[in-house]
Amino acid sequence: MVTLSLLVFSYILGSIPFGFLTGHLVKGIDIRNFGSGNIGATNVFRVLGKKWGVLVFILDFLKGLLPVLVVRSIGGFAPYVFVGVAVAVICGHNWTCFLRFKGGKGVATSVGVVLGLSFAFPALFIALFTAIITWVVFFYGLRYVSVASLACAFTFFLTAILLRLPAAIKVFAFVVFMLIVLRHKKNISNLLAKKENRF
Repeated sequence: MVTLSLLVFSYILGSIPFGFLTGHLVKGIDIRNFGSGNIGATNVFRVLGKKWGVLVFILDFLKGLLPVLVVRSIGGFAPYVFVGVAVAVICGHNWTCFLRFKGGKGVATSVGVVLGLSFAFPALFIALFTAIITWVVFFYGLRYVSVASLACAFTFFLTAILLRLPAAIKVFAFVVFMLIVLRHKKNISNLLAKKENRF
C-alpha cells in the first residue's frame, strides 16, 4: 500500500501543469494555443518571456525531484520502487490527468528525477553530468532545444549502461530515453523536413 500510494502521489504531482497554469495566471491565455502548443518551459519561454520560462523549468524540475527524495527519506525500498516512482512522475508530466492526458515533453522533470536518483545511487551523478554537458554543447552549437534534449537523453542512457548501477536503474535510463524520443516525434519530423524552429 505504501508503494502504491507513492506511485499515485508521484503521478498526480507530475500531472500539475505548471506551464499551463502560468499562462493563465500571467496573461490569461491557454499556452497550448501559442507557439509550439506545448505546456513546457521552452514554449513558455518563447511566449511569455525568459523569467516565466525559467520559473516553469524550475517548478517542473522540482516536481521530478521531490517524489524520489521522499522515497529515499523513507528508506528501505528496492531500486525498482525508485524506478516506479520516477517513471510515474515523468508520465504524469507527459500525460497529465488535468489536461485530458496531454502534457509536456518531460525534459525538466526527467532531470529532476535523475538528480534525485543520483543521491540514492551516486554513480548516476556521472551520467547526469555527462548528459548536461551534452545538452549544453548541442544547444549552443545548433540552437535546437529538441536536438539537445534527444542527445542529452541518449548520452544519459549510454553512460548509465556503462556504469556500475542496479539493473533497474539501467532499465530506467532506457525508459527515459524512449519517453523523450516519443514526446519529440513531431520535432523529429520537423527536423527531417527542415522545419524545426531554432531557439
